[in-house]
Amino acid sequence: MPITVTDLRAVEILDSRARPTLAVTLTSAEGAVSRAGVPSGASTGTREAVELRDGDKSRFGGLGVLKAVANVNGEIREALQGRTFPDLAALDAALIELDGTENKSRLGANAIIGVSMAAARAVAMAAGVQLWKTFTNEAAPPRLPVPQFNVVNGGVHAPNELDFQEFMLAPLGAPSEAEAVRAGAEIYAALKRRLAAKGFSTGLGDEGGFAPEVASPEDVLVLLVESIEDAGYKAGRDGVALAMDPASSEFYRDGKYHVAGESLTSDEMIERYAKMAEDFPLWLLEDGLAESDWEGWQRLTARLGERVELVGDDVLCTNPKIIKDAIARKVGNSALIKVNQIGTVSEALEAMRLCREAGWGQCVSHRSGETEDSFIADLAVGTGCGHMKTGAPARGERVAKYNRLIEIEAAERLPYGLS
Repeated sequence: MPITVTDLRAVEILDSRARPTLAVTLTSAEGAVSRAGVPSGASTGTREAVELRDGDKSRFGGLGVLKAVANVNGEIREALQGRTFPDLAALDAALIELDGTENKSRLGANAIIGVSMAAARAVAMAAGVQLWKTFTNEAAPPRLPVPQFNVVNGGVHAPNELDFQEFMLAPLGAPSEAEAVRAGAEIYAALKRRLAAKGFSTGLGDEGGFAPEVASPEDVLVLLVESIEDAGYKAGRDGVALAMDPASSEFYRDGKYHVAGESLTSDEMIERYAKMAEDFPLWLLEDGLAESDWEGWQRLTARLGERVELVGDDVLCTNPKIIKDAIARKVGNSALIKVNQIGTVSEALEAMRLCREAGWGQCVSHRSGETEDSFIADLAVGTGCGHMKTGAPARGERVAKYNRLIEIEAAERLPYGLS
C-alpha cells in the first residue's frame, strides 16, 4: 500500500531503564497518524546498527538522544515530506540511502527505526487493517507465538553474580496464547514464593525477572523446574520447557568462557550445555557461544543442533548478510529478530525470509530498554515465526506485548505455537 508522508516528528522520551530513547510520530496523506517507541539494548553485538547518542555528560550521563531527535525533525523529515512511496520497503530503502553508512551511524539507527516502525503502522492504518496483517504472506501464514518469559535475570541485566543473562519459561504445550500467558504468570508467582522461602532476594532485573544471588546456571534451572511443578504444570516439551540466553560474549575473555569461577574452553562450554540438555527440558539456547567464536558455534551446532534450537543474537545481529553466511557455514539454526538491531522493519523481514527459506527458526525479541509500544507482538504474529521473547510476565513495558497477543487471539482464530 502506498504511503505519502506529510509530517514527521520525534521527541526524546524515557525507556524502561530510565534512559533516553525516541518516540516518532508520522502523519500521512492517507489519513494516518502513527506513533512508534524505539527500544534500546544493553547486551549488544559489535555489528549492530549504531544508536546515536549525544555524548553530553551534563545530560543523562551522555546518553541523551537529542541529536537523533533533531535528525528525524530535520534531515529525515525534509527528505521524506511530501513524497509518496509505493510500500514500506521503498520508504526504508530511502532511509538507508539517506544515511549512507553501512551501520546507520550517521543519522542513527534509533532515529531510522523509529521512522520505519511508525511508517509500518501508518501503512496498516491507511489500509484499515491490524498491523500484524501487513506482515503476512503465503510463505509465512500468521500464527500466535510461544512466549518466552525471562523470569531470572543475570549478566548485564542484573546486579548479581549470575553470569548467564536470561533464564526463560516456554509454555510449548499450552492450548492457546491466553493459557500460555497464564502459565507464565502463575509459575512466575510460584518462583517468587520459592525464592523467598530459600532466603533469596526477589528484586528484579532489567527485564522483570528475579535477580537472586545464585551463581550456578544449573541451580537456576533446578529452581525453575521446581517452580513449574509448584504451579501445577509439567516441566517438559509437552508442557513448559526451559530456554536460556547466556549472552556468552559478555563473559568470553582471552579465548575462554568465565562462568561461576570456572574458565572453560569452547568445547568444555559445549559439553556443559549438552549436560544441561540431558538433565533439564532445555528447548532453546541463545548465544551459547561468543559472537567471535564461529568455529565453536559450528561444533555447538553439530553437537546439539538436532535437539536444541540454537539462536544467534550477537553473532547475527538481525543482519541478512551475516545470517546468509551463518546458514552456509552451519553456525546455529535460528536467528533472534530485533528490529532496532538492523535498523529498518524491511531488513528485519528480509532476515526472517532468509531464515524461513533455510529451515531456520526465528524468534522476535524485545530489548532490555523498552517502551510500552507493542509493535513486536504484531510482527511475531504476522510473520508466523512461532515464538517471541519480551521479558517477564511483569512490568508494563513487557506485559504490553503479552497483552497485545491475547487481544489478537480474542479477535482472530489463529493457531498457537510452533509451526
